Amino acid sequence: MTVLNDLPVVVIGAGPVGLAAAAHLHERGLPCTVLEAGESVGAAVREWGHVRVFSPWRYDVDAAARRLLTDSGWAEPDPDALPTGDELVDAYLRPLAELPQIAPQVRLRSRVVAISRLGLDRLRTAGRERTPFLVRLADGEELLVRAVIDASGTWGTPNVLGASGLPARGEAAVGAYLEHALPNVLGADRDRFAGRHTLVVGSGHSAANTLLSLAELAADAPGTQVTWAIRATSPTRAYGGGDADALPARGTLGTRLRTHVEAGRIRLLTGFSVSALDPDGDRVTVTVRRPDGGQQAVTADRIVAATGFRPDHGIAAELRLDLDPVLGATRALAPLIDPDEHSCGTVAPHGVDELSHPEPGYYAVGMKSYGRAPTFLMATGYEQVRSVVAALAGDWAAARDVRLELPETGVCSSDPADAVDGQGCCGPAPQPAARGLATGLPGGLLTALPLVTVDSGADECCAG
Repeated sequence: MTVLNDLPVVVIGAGPVGLAAAAHLHERGLPCTVLEAGESVGAAVREWGHVRVFSPWRYDVDAAARRLLTDSGWAEPDPDALPTGDELVDAYLRPLAELPQIAPQVRLRSRVVAISRLGLDRLRTAGRERTPFLVRLADGEELLVRAVIDASGTWGTPNVLGASGLPARGEAAVGAYLEHALPNVLGADRDRFAGRHTLVVGSGHSAANTLLSLAELAADAPGTQVTWAIRATSPTRAYGGGDADALPARGTLGTRLRTHVEAGRIRLLTGFSVSALDPDGDRVTVTVRRPDGGQQAVTADRIVAATGFRPDHGIAAELRLDLDPVLGATRALAPLIDPDEHSCGTVAPHGVDELSHPEPGYYAVGMKSYGRAPTFLMATGYEQVRSVVAALAGDWAAARDVRLELPETGVCSSDPADAVDGQGCCGPAPQPAARGLATGLPGGLLTALPLVTVDSGADECCAG
């Protein structure tokens, strides 16, 4: 029988949080293997590489990764600068993955399709915690590992347009008209939007940055029309914290969006609940169910589905997971990140205890750990993996000494009716019992999902 502690820890995903886990595992002297489904490290980040994140470099680099890179002579970017996704990969993730301490552990084009315990299905209990995990790859290869840190994210599993959580009627048939979140409106994808009518559905940061880019495109390309549709009856929460936001680029985002709406450059539809989608020549008609029970139809050339993301726990179907029935996060973490309760500096610092499942040794971290909650930032993921790796090393004091200092959003209520003028309305956010400042992020954009650049200069918008 393989001695469990002699096996490596497997990390799924070579994005910012996955590579941070590898750096912490190296510092702790724990062998690891990083499995990345894509052709390169940061493959998902590359898909929004044109986007500039709203958190500056100081929040984007993990502490253990920084130590390794600094020892190699790495020149750290300006801590106050805002990187694009491509810059995040080129100036940070790729150099980190190429370090001699990390490179041998990274395997590209290695997609995980299932995780179980060697010889045990989910029903078997005896000896489970002493049995290696079996990780199966798409090519049939199987790895035996001590523990699993799943940092695979949610980028590949966007939410549907249908308001009931199910695809709207006809949604599968109109794929040719639909765009994934964060299209490159001002760059490679410009021809699909210029001179056309685009409907953007969603109220988070991914919707906001796409709308701002479309507004800029409309100023240059005659005939370009922009419609923004949200389920809420007010856009106040989507406008964010403005000047009260500790990240100026994030605060400015909502201010710019509001200006375009009030000037009529972006048409806003509220109470927008997608019921059906139907091809209409070379366009698509969206049928909306109104709050009063009536219906409305909107016809557009393109639809951007900026409706957020959800985790796919399918690869862990044979593991014993304790998932909150609403968010899909762990049951312990869910109350701390519930977007109905947390929107402004109220997500408590958390670590291995909140991320643990009944399946010992399996941890979903990063965006995936938050399920459908949009209250995640990259730096949160870094502290998660620091805590988890410390626990795997047996250093429970360090694992439970969770320290998280993140910028406030300036959004003080989860109820848009509480702040009809869109301005901040509350005093300092209550501090949780754990150490450090907490953060909340309203809307549908998760940490690694950025906001498209709208202007040149220091005040560019982004997502962090």
